[in-house]
Amino acid sequence: MSFVTLVGNPREGSRTRTAAEQAAEQVAERLAYDGKSEVIDLAGLAPVLLRPEPADEVRQALDLVAGAKVLLVASPTYKGTYTGLLKVFLDRLPSQALAGTVALPVLVMGDARHALAVETHLRPLLVELGATVPTPGLALLESEITSPEEVLGRWADRVTPQIPLKEGAAV
Repeated sequence: MSFVTLVGNPREGSRTRTAAEQAAEQVAERLAYDGKSEVIDLAGLAPVLLRPEPADEVRQALDLVAGAKVLLVASPTYKGTYTGLLKVFLDRLPSQALAGTVALPVLVMGDARHALAVETHLRPLLVELGATVPTPGLALLESEITSPEEVLGRWADRVTPQIPLKEGAAV
């Protein structure tokens, strides 16, 4: 099994990345996953992401995402949905590129009024790419990032049982 965390915040070293890494740790711990985890931070790829031919680093990131068995996708909430940076990256994946992948959507938001965005915007995008997406996605308030263990732990407890532990197992 491979575990990849994809961060769609345009700012390097963002709180979204911090939250994504913490969420990934909680899930990996519950899965007893001790393999190598990869983090793809799109902030570093932003300058080359819109080139007509993908740069080598973009191609490598796309391959990692498409090859993941578990893919945690995190974005801050911008204008009530995920970032354009994340959308541009995911648009480079071919149809059904995430078939066989369990995707875990995470949105970091400043206001609880945006909590449904994870289910109404990010989850359908991942399903469209072929991923299996356990419910619920995580809607994490920025104020919860400083001490997220309780929130992340409860969420990980809910979604982890829906992740197959063996290759080829159904969710």
